[in-house]
Amino acid sequence: MRHGWPLRFVREGALPITLLPAETAIAAKATSEAMLISAARAATLKLSNQREAAAPHAPVLIRAGEAFTLETARAAADPSLDLRYPMKGPFRAELLEWCDVAEAALELARIAGILPAFLVEPASAGEAHTLTASDVAARSDTGLLTIASRAKLPVTASEEAEIIAFRSTEDMREHIALVIGRGHGFGIPLVRLHSECLTGDVLGSLKCDCGPQLDASLHAMAEQAQDGGWGVLLYLRQEGRGIGLVNKLRAYQLQDQGYDTVEANQRLGLPDEARDFATAARMLELLGVDEVRLMTNNPAKVDALANAGIKVAERVPHQLPDNPHNVRYLATKRDKSGHLLQ
Repeated sequence: MRHGWPLRFVREGALPITLLPAETAIAAKATSEAMLISAARAATLKLSNQREAAAPHAPVLIRAGEAFTLETARAAADPSLDLRYPMKGPFRAELLEWCDVAEAALELARIAGILPAFLVEPASAGEAHTLTASDVAARSDTGLLTIASRAKLPVTASEEAEIIAFRSTEDMREHIALVIGRGHGFGIPLVRLHSECLTGDVLGSLKCDCGPQLDASLHAMAEQAQDGGWGVLLYLRQEGRGIGLVNKLRAYQLQDQGYDTVEANQRLGLPDEARDFATAARMLELLGVDEVRLMTNNPAKVDALANAGIKVAERVPHQLPDNPHNVRYLATKRDKSGHLLQ
């Protein structure tokens, strides 16, 4: 999908469905009578028969007055083009009789980090890659996750640290654990689930609190190690709450126009929360950890670990002061994503 290849979904007892990702397609002359988008994006396009807001990421089949080209398909998919193409309709939503295929396609788009939009049964799209919807449903990052490598890594917070890399044969992302103080530690470890944030962790972005949270958690673990305890930082490669770096930056652009974090993701047709915390549970399992003291203000992380068999002995509040650039972001996490104040 990142290369722009069409996908041919084979179905038992029915004709196959071919879908072409609108954002990355390289078949310049491809056209289609219909498109597949998410319900959240369909609502943005103000379809007359919008789907219920309770299912904003359900697939929607749309048709326009004229056939879609790649140019008009991308305009329908990308909110950054809304002002450049103010008259993209009229559209109408149609009955979708292959929901399993459509849902699989939208999930693949999320994994690939591209906009969830496809030309349906496109003409002049080129040779398609064949798969089934069940291939996507059977995909498992956690079951095939293994420890690939480990080494000592002195860091600013603690010279007594070990870095451990995890890899799955079904995912190109490589997750990391940093263990601090385990050599002489005892008891339940202090654990932080930290999702990758290039802008915050590396570039020092003030739009979020990710970088300060990362630093503070490592120093808290170092303090535990000095008292004979230990800590584990799980660095999960799921940028932008699971939507990918490029889509996160698209959401930033929409935030500059006045949308909050959740609204921006929905306008892109993407989930406002798509992270996979089951992967974190599998990492802990491979480290031999079945009980944790979890540094978080996000109840979803507590529930996810508990549902995966990891006992959360204590939730340790982890909140830092805001700044003028992230105050609305933090308020949105509290008001719309259920994060706790402390």
